[in-house]
This record gives sequence, C-alpha cells and structure tokens, in this order.
Amino acid sequence: MGHDISGLVIHVFSTFGNMIWQIFWPLAFGLILSSWIRNLIPVSSVVKHLGKTTPVSLGFTTFLGMVSSSCSYAAASLSHTLLVKKSTVANAMAFLVSSTNLIVEMFIVLVALMGWTFLWGEVIGGLILIATVGFLFSRFFPQDVEQELRQHLEDAQPQKASCGMDMSEMSGDHSDCGMDMSKMKSDDSDCGMDMSKMKSDDSDCGMDMSKMKSDDSDCGMDMAAKPQSPLMEKITKSAGFFQMDIAMIGKEILIGVVVSSILIALMPQEGWRALFISNDAGLPVWLHSFLDVIIGIFVAMIAYVCSVGNLILAAALWHGGISFGGVIGFILSDVLTIPMIRVYQKYYGKRPAKWMVGLLFVAILFTGLCVDAIFNGFGWVTSDQTVRALNQSGFGFNMTTVMNLIFIPASIWYYYLGKKANAGMGMSM
Repeated sequence: MGHDISGLVIHVFSTFGNMIWQIFWPLAFGLILSSWIRNLIPVSSVVKHLGKTTPVSLGFTTFLGMVSSSCSYAAASLSHTLLVKKSTVANAMAFLVSSTNLIVEMFIVLVALMGWTFLWGEVIGGLILIATVGFLFSRFFPQDVEQELRQHLEDAQPQKASCGMDMSEMSGDHSDCGMDMSKMKSDDSDCGMDMSKMKSDDSDCGMDMSKMKSDDSDCGMDMAAKPQSPLMEKITKSAGFFQMDIAMIGKEILIGVVVSSILIALMPQEGWRALFISNDAGLPVWLHSFLDVIIGIFVAMIAYVCSVGNLILAAALWHGGISFGGVIGFILSDVLTIPMIRVYQKYYGKRPAKWMVGLLFVAILFTGLCVDAIFNGFGWVTSDQTVRALNQSGFGFNMTTVMNLIFIPASIWYYYLGKKANAGMGMSM
C-alpha cells in the first residue's frame, strides 16, 4: 500500500515537472512581451486602432493575438495592458480569445494529436467566437460596470510620484515632482502641503533637498548611480511591469498547474468517459450537443493550464465520447478556468470579472453549438482519431528545451531587474 502511494506521489510530481517545463518559455515570453508593449506603445496608437469596436479593430486584435503568446495567463496580462492603454473591453476580450486559440503552435499540436478536422474546427470556432465576443461585449457589457473597471485599472496603476513609471499622462510641469497636483491647493508654492515645517526653498515640494542634486527632475531619487543608456532605461522600466505581473498572478498560475497535474495524473480515460452522455440516451441532437458543450466548458474550468497543453486533455475527452462541439467548447474555454477568473478579479475587480465570465461563457457555448451544427451538418466529423497518452514528457533536446534554456535565465534576470527598479521607487511587491 505504501509503495502504491509513493508511486502515485512520484507520478503526480513527474507530471507537474513536465507541465512546468512545457509551459515555462511561452509564459515567460508572453509576460515579457506584455511588459514591453505596456511601456512602448503610445496611448494614441492603441486608441487609433482599438478605441472603438469595429470589424477593423476586431481584425487588428485578432492578428495581434495570433502573433503573441499562446499562454492564457500571458494573454490575460496583454489584454489587461490593452485596457490600460484605453482599448475597448470588446477589443481586449477579442484579443484574449485570439491569443489563446488562434496561434501556430496550437495548430501544429492539434493536427498531431487529433487530425486536420479539429484544426479547421478550431480556426472556424475561433473566428466565430471573436465575432460573438465583439458583439456581446459591445452591446451587453453595462456602462456602469465598465466605469467600475476603468476606475479599478486607474487605482491599480503605480503612484505618479514614482517618477520611474509611465509619465505620458503627467503634465509638463516638473516642479510637482510627478505628483497629481489637481487635488492640491491652488497655491503652487507650497505644493498643497503645510509649509510651516518646510524649508524656505519652495521648489523642493517639502522634501529635504540637502542630499539631492540641484536637478529637480530626479524627484527625490538617488542620482548618484551611473546614468543608464536610453535602451537600458527602457529595459529596466519594462522589467518593472514584468515583476509586478508576476507578483500579481504568480500564485494563480501555480494553483492552475498543480490542479491540472493532479487531474491528468490521477484520472484514467474511463473516468473521462463517465462524464458524458451516451449517444444511446435518445436525446434530441441539439440537446445532446448543448449538454456536451456545457460539460466541456466546466471540465476546462477546473482542468486547464495553458492552450497547447490543454489539447492533450481535449484528445482524452474526444475518445471518452464527447461531441465535436463539446471538444471545441472545451478548447476555447481556456479563458474561463478558475485560476484565470481569479486573475480577472485581481486585474478588473469582482463585478467586472463576473460580467466578463458570464459573457465569455455565453459566447463559447454559442460557438460550440455553431461548430457542432456546421461540421455534423456537412458530415466533416470523423471518429477514427489517433489515441495518445495524456502525460507527455517534454524533456529532451527539442524546441522546448532550447527555448527554456534561453528564457529561464533571461526571465530570472529580468524579474530581479524589475524588482530592484520597483524597490528603488519605493514600491513594495
């Protein structure tokens, strides 16, 4: 008995290690890319393309998503970045969907695991989902909820006194030391503070300037260190965003990997079959499809880690008896997992997150039903797909190994660079 338990524990840890190895580099790459976009893309550029929800803007977000990371957590970070940059909620959600479901690496794995039929099902389903998300979020996402979301985003932004963060929204007057002066008294000489205990020099904004250089633009930071090159300044600033993202969603990512590892390691294929309704149940075709898509979505909510890794479970569900639309609904539900919902709550607040989850659920359900009707109606669905083991080892000299050898040290360096930068600005993460 003890031997069986120890073997089971070893199997779970082995699965956990394999999954971490498989998802590390796309996750790191996506979050690093997100930090660069947040730092470099001007607000005007995003507003020009994504400030309104149109067919053109949805096409732009679809393309942007296709060339970004496939990891849903990194996609959530990027969609959060777009919202911070004043994108509409519909465009940001369309990006989230395309970034997790319309990427090249996912297409390759789909063909290898399940065949070309599922590739086209994913492509058509992804496009239907993007159009549906654009419609639902532009028409049914309440304005008061969006205002709450925007306020949450604004409150979560670094204090303007940090002087090392995004200065694009600050005024050109450097005498305020990077602080929001709109709420201060009209008398600028005292910076809105009690001047009775301050030095006579008004330009210091109430700070002890005796240890600072005469250049007021340093906002109280220690300028004794050697100045950075413009490129290194951009890298350091972007690394600060990267470190903040890791601090915010790192726990949710770890929880997701642990839960999925346990499910994959412990659930036999017969267990998946028990979840689905038999074709012999005598239900109408539409009702059978509806229930299978619902089941697929709920399984994805508790079992999902990353877009590509989830395809292994999708193959198990297909061979376990779920309908074609149920498989597509399961794959598309990478944005509705419990850890992802927790990320939405942290990024946007509880009420906006509830509306996001509800509208995404409706959109995925509709898409799954559409795909099932289209492919079964044209007779494109086949059942002789190749069975493959759920737990695949990613170790060995392959693409994953090469990318991890690059991104593991790079991300560690980038994280600590950002941590040091944020600490220097007085931000405790």
